[in-house]
Amino acid sequence: MKIDTDTLEYEEIPRFIEDTKVVLSHLRKLNYEEAKKLWNCNEKIAACNYERLLKMDLNHNLTPAILSYEGIQYRYMAPSVFESKELAFIKEHLRILSGFYGYLNPFDGVVPYRLEMQARLAGDSFHSLYEFWNKKLAEQLFLESSCIVNLASVEYSKCISSYLPDKAEYITCIFGELTGGKVVEKGTLVKMARGEMVRFMAENQIEDIKGMKEFNRLNFTYSGKLSNRNTYVFIKEKK
Repeated sequence: MKIDTDTLEYEEIPRFIEDTKVVLSHLRKLNYEEAKKLWNCNEKIAACNYERLLKMDLNHNLTPAILSYEGIQYRYMAPSVFESKELAFIKEHLRILSGFYGYLNPFDGVVPYRLEMQARLAGDSFHSLYEFWNKKLAEQLFLESSCIVNLASVEYSKCISSYLPDKAEYITCIFGELTGGKVVEKGTLVKMARGEMVRFMAENQIEDIKGMKEFNRLNFTYSGKLSNRNTYVFIKEKK
């Protein structure tokens, strides 16, 4: 994650900031070795994030969430070069799941942190972050829309898919290659495609999910034969 307080101003404090404070309090109870084990990282990354943890201020020097993350998905989404129409689109349509903040609008103000949803953080009343956040994130998401396009990894998406309302429309996107008659997903390529899909939808102002079927970036094309109502499959053409 990075700090960028110049490109755009943040708009709101995250909705579940009081819950984030609880998570932070439990993280601060860990010593360095415990934190390093929780983060499952090398010494350099652990040292940087442990120092961040001790100095963390959730109310100052905030970066809009959409500009804070530096993972592959976000690099291919490239939100820093979005124009006003794309920014307006993601403000309305994009939501970000977080182990630390729970649920973020793109322009919520955040600080750098390290905490994957599957990290084994426990407290007095919970044994994992999944148990801590429970159905709260899904309930908020479905208050905003009954139609969800899932571009998250399984580790994050199960915070939503485990609590689907009966009438929810929930479409998961699969990006893979056909190998031996089976669809095979490759981690880095999937992350790239997820970011490209957000960019495609924002640039083309996709309001109807059927418009997603026109996605053709990174040599992916929609496969009607392999897709169904709840799963859109995009196959990468082999050169």
